[in-house]
Amino acid sequence: MELKVLWSLCVVTLCSCCLFGYIYIIAWVKPERLREKLRRQGIRGPPPSFLLGNVPEMKKIQSLLASSNSIYSKEVKVLNGDQIAAHDYTSTFFPYFEYWRKQYGPTFMYSTGNVQHLYISDPYLVKEITLSNSWDLGKPSYLIGVIGPLVGLGVSLSSGQAWFHQRKIIAPEFFIDKVKGMVGLMVESCLPLLKSWEDQIGGVKGRVAEIKVDEDLRNVSADVISKACFGSCYSEGKEIFSLLRTLQGITSRTSLHARIPALRYVPSKNNREAWKLEQETERLILKVVKERKESSSNNETTEDLLQRLVEGAYAHQLGSETANRFVVDNCKNIYFAGHETVATVATWALMLLSFHQDWQSRVRNEVAEVFAGHFPDADMLLKLKTLTMVIQETMRLYPPSSFVAREALEQISLGGGVDIPKGVNLWIPIPTLHRNPDIWGTDAHEFKPERFTNGILGACKLPQAYIPFGLGPRTCLGQKFAMIELKVLLSLLLSKFSFSLSPQYLHSPTFRLVVEPQYGMNLLVKKYEIT
Repeated sequence: MELKVLWSLCVVTLCSCCLFGYIYIIAWVKPERLREKLRRQGIRGPPPSFLLGNVPEMKKIQSLLASSNSIYSKEVKVLNGDQIAAHDYTSTFFPYFEYWRKQYGPTFMYSTGNVQHLYISDPYLVKEITLSNSWDLGKPSYLIGVIGPLVGLGVSLSSGQAWFHQRKIIAPEFFIDKVKGMVGLMVESCLPLLKSWEDQIGGVKGRVAEIKVDEDLRNVSADVISKACFGSCYSEGKEIFSLLRTLQGITSRTSLHARIPALRYVPSKNNREAWKLEQETERLILKVVKERKESSSNNETTEDLLQRLVEGAYAHQLGSETANRFVVDNCKNIYFAGHETVATVATWALMLLSFHQDWQSRVRNEVAEVFAGHFPDADMLLKLKTLTMVIQETMRLYPPSSFVAREALEQISLGGGVDIPKGVNLWIPIPTLHRNPDIWGTDAHEFKPERFTNGILGACKLPQAYIPFGLGPRTCLGQKFAMIELKVLLSLLLSKFSFSLSPQYLHSPTFRLVVEPQYGMNLLVKKYEIT
């Protein structure tokens, strides 16, 4: 009996040692090997702890910021334009990155759990990454668990052959000739908004209405993407957009960069909510797909992106479950990315123009001259040079995405003798690059659209450092669509209304996967009177 107990204890001890050894190798030995390869190249970073990496320090720095009364206090009441232009929200969103950047330089390493990261804000190293066409720079696999419920394994998160296949199907829908043909549809989606705001202002001359513009802009953008890509209108897809908006809020409750990846499997309250919303979103999208397949079988074919996704998925005999996954994930990608980013850029553009009334007048005069009382077409939009500069400058100060994220799927050699070991995740901070005085000049924190007079090449010393739509071969497929939509939306609004900041407006950008105003964007809107 005693011998059996002894053997049992030996077996338990041996199993425990094996388990601990396995955890130790996964959680420490493998990441440490990656860190050592980076150290040999002179790359430093904060020392990580076992199992948690640098997450405790990141949370400590974040909490110290939240409790301080420093100049980076999160709520800044707008009193003058300098506060709008100079408010460095990157220090508020990601204070640990700014702290480490001052300590270790523009390129440093850090870890979350057993995942090793490399933060890169050196513009010349970013240029090397931009020029790389290697498929070995894919999307970080650990992000799938973090934002996967929101966008799935669609074109924005997939890598390698899977990404290439999805891109081949989706890209033609956003070619410039096709996008030009959508201008009328975009105008049609904007008209109800113009009518709604006119009704809120009323017919009294000089009357002003305070309107929360960001919500309305989000609805218009959702309607555009629904009609252009899915053959429906916002009212029909409203439930899907609402679920994704809620899911976006849940996903952004915890910092995207200070998470321990393994915790995505824990059935916490946040995770359970996200899983439930993910299932409901997929159910609604599959319902739309089913209706489209039935229409196709009855020879009622609609030539749009949804049709291409359905045909692309089922034509390759992927199997019902795989085909459904393909369509659902890419629909979620386009539903989310296709309207959230455009709406937030339009929101920030109106905010900046509300303070800089001289630029608002210049854009309005240009629109009046080009449109000559007509609704815009594609040729007219090409002539809106001043509006284009305003949009480009808005995306410089408030880019729709804050980071470009990549993972070295194999070892990558960059210029300057930098080797990125396989398994390391790269994070490129877009707002930091966009406000770098060495690239943009001493006025990098100011709203000056004139810097884009001669295009991106003439705006800064290193055009590869301007990346509002990402970089390299994985640049956003919908960037031409987004630019055309922004021009249509902003030109129509500025032709009908004048905007100014509400005295109650608090300038408090917040990070919810996109950079948006924490308390909404309340503007004073007045019907424009031609004098």
